[in-house]
Amino acid sequence: MSNELIISATQSGCRIALLKDKHLAEFHEDTGGNKFVVGDIYLGSAKKVVPGLNAAFIDIGYEKDAFLHYLDLGPKFSSLQKFVKLVRNKKITGGKLDKFQLEKEIDKHGKIAAQLTKNQLIPVQVVKEPISTKGPRLSCELSLAGRYLVLVPFSSGVSISKRIASNDERKRLQRLIQSIKPENFGVIIRTVAEGKEVAELDKDLRTLVKMWEEGMARLVDANPRDKIIGELTKTSSILRDVLNESFDSVMVDDKKIFDEVLQYIKNNAPEKEKIVKLYTGKAKIFEHYGIEKQIKSAFGQTVSLRGGGYLIIEHTEALHVIDVNSGNKSNREENQETTALSVNLEAAREVARQLRLRDMGGIVVVDFIDMRNPENKKLIYQKVKDEMEADKAKHTILPLSKFGLMQITRERVRPQMNIVTKEVCPSCNGTGKISASILVTDQIEQTVDHLFVKQNEKSLVLAVHPFLFAYYTKGVFSKRFKWWWKYKRSVELVKDSSMAITEYKFLNKEGEEIDTGNGQKEKEKLPEALVEA
Repeated sequence: MSNELIISATQSGCRIALLKDKHLAEFHEDTGGNKFVVGDIYLGSAKKVVPGLNAAFIDIGYEKDAFLHYLDLGPKFSSLQKFVKLVRNKKITGGKLDKFQLEKEIDKHGKIAAQLTKNQLIPVQVVKEPISTKGPRLSCELSLAGRYLVLVPFSSGVSISKRIASNDERKRLQRLIQSIKPENFGVIIRTVAEGKEVAELDKDLRTLVKMWEEGMARLVDANPRDKIIGELTKTSSILRDVLNESFDSVMVDDKKIFDEVLQYIKNNAPEKEKIVKLYTGKAKIFEHYGIEKQIKSAFGQTVSLRGGGYLIIEHTEALHVIDVNSGNKSNREENQETTALSVNLEAAREVARQLRLRDMGGIVVVDFIDMRNPENKKLIYQKVKDEMEADKAKHTILPLSKFGLMQITRERVRPQMNIVTKEVCPSCNGTGKISASILVTDQIEQTVDHLFVKQNEKSLVLAVHPFLFAYYTKGVFSKRFKWWWKYKRSVELVKDSSMAITEYKFLNKEGEEIDTGNGQKEKEKLPEALVEA
């Protein structure tokens, strides 16, 4: 199975697509300067303690106060409070814990009013990003994630991922980490650490300890709402979580992001340095890899299955509902039960993909096509479990009920990915009427003549819908060739499926949209990927 990461720069950040065997598996948008990302640590201020909820509302700078429950204080909360006080009074420097005396663990059945008071300052970590009308969810059990390890201050234990099955390997890793970890720091060993040498693990551990010490140095003079320790950028955090031996390509279309990705891989996986490449093609990178089309087809309310069935996906505040339909599949199988099983198996695979792709969390109810055979129901249940095995988000799956419904809960830490697939027609602006489409080629011909003859342009780039692209490039003596023969100047054609069939843009070689003389176009800088090198 091939794993490819495709990164496309945008004005506000970048779009990131993870492809598995050329099929879109994950899609992320990094808007740049994202605040309140999972993993960020802030110096929060307790605004309101609510005994009835056994929780507090903490101000970390978001428009709505963040939520901190008593159970999320963690057993080492007293140690954290004491340490913060010592650091801010400059009685401890550097953030080291080797000489720090840990306090007694707090009572897990205690009350938050006994631990927090109004306006108290305390470091808190974002564990759920703001979703819908809710503010961030916080925890005081601080942890710093690296590629192989997770560092847990004020602890001493070493935990190992359950996915590492070998007893010998678990013992080896336990022994290694116990010998190199600093005092009063706990460590969680991630799955990707399996088989790694002590030098790689030690380097990762040192990086995390340095990050902690730098954060504690900022804590000394930090003001309420200040970020103490920030997560990696979206690009780097995805690389950290998904980079493994089967990862074989990272393609980036922006030099700045390319340098950032390359530097991250040089520091963390130098053997993978060659897989990072800078895309220099003429077409947009998402167009070149067919991602744009996959996004539009995957994020709609209706999602088609290859065998003819389809899913209807509805989102509400309380839960997500997925309805499975057979479509034109019903005429292909021997009987109704066989049809239902065939469609449901295909739907199970797509449901698992959609949950991960859209990052859907909370409660999900899937209405599979009714089946009578209990063995077939077990088969569908097992299929969903197998397909969701690779999903890193915590999830629970229940067997099909008597009504053919499957209930899934999936950890929700970020707002779900939502792509608008229903668009206002750019040709008619929603009026339902356009100028005669048969005239678009005449308009293009007239504009080419005007730009070459009247404006004396030396060369042109023409961006058009794929249908028009085919019209102008078909055959040996194509329309494009005839333009060259007539004007002795080149017209470079670029197909862009995001454009309407009657829409077109003329660009110069600098990538600026050309004023065609009608006074309605202004120069606008377009992506360099659209311009001929």
